[in-house]
Amino acid sequence: MGAEVGVAGVAVPAAAKRRRVLAAKPAAEAAAGKRPRRARRPVGALQRLFQACRAVFRGPGTVPAPAEVHLLRAILDRMRPEDVGLSSDMAFFRTSNVAQRNPTITHTTIYKSENFSMVILCLPQNAVIPLHNHPGMTVFSKLLLGSMHIKSYDWADPDAAGRGASSPDEDRLRLAELVVDDDFTAPCDTSVLYPTAGGNMHRFRAIAPCAILDILGPPYSIEEDRDCTYYTDVPYSEHTMMGTKFVGNEKEDRCLAWLKEIEMPGDLKMCNVRYGGPQVFER
Repeated sequence: MGAEVGVAGVAVPAAAKRRRVLAAKPAAEAAAGKRPRRARRPVGALQRLFQACRAVFRGPGTVPAPAEVHLLRAILDRMRPEDVGLSSDMAFFRTSNVAQRNPTITHTTIYKSENFSMVILCLPQNAVIPLHNHPGMTVFSKLLLGSMHIKSYDWADPDAAGRGASSPDEDRLRLAELVVDDDFTAPCDTSVLYPTAGGNMHRFRAIAPCAILDILGPPYSIEEDRDCTYYTDVPYSEHTMMGTKFVGNEKEDRCLAWLKEIEMPGDLKMCNVRYGGPQVFER
């Protein structure tokens, strides 16, 4: 194809002609009252996760369907520290606090609505988040960096609140079944807990400095009776069970313990900081 002849008889290359035509399009659209098309922003991993959460979480009283759980787990399993502005090269993750007792845990919120929240927890070495629950919530936890020990329970009989699966003594201990008691090191699979299954009550202890991306649906809310309750666990053998056949028939196949509700531990130190990583966009 030959070149176009321009002003003063100078030949205009075909490539220059194409550039001129493309440049003229926005002006022509503006003249016709049309808005020029914006270049699409590449969708990052965090934005994909955010969009999936908006589709999956439908508010209090709902639990994601199995296919929806699979979708969110698949996205989270591919998440990297860099997707939320973290790196193993940061001083926080290269510093040991072996001698420090009860170090401060950092908490930052990426996004929060009535239906779900996206938060990051950063635990220094030896930091502990005590045993606590997630009432009526489905929670996805992705360990992004470091190593931690997780111990979790579900109620042995979720429908027996205050009834047969409680201790007869004044402590009002309630029977729970151990779900997880193990060490985890990033990268590892995303864990999921449900309102009555999957280890709804759990305890985190940082073996090495670590970062956890948590998706909570719906988030904690005192106004909607979803406050956080703390517990201490007591070996099953230290208390007897009276007036029920629940334990006697099934104890052999289950690892059981008593949970006692406690006040939030006074030595628990948490610091809220502003999120500084990639943003999410409601579009």
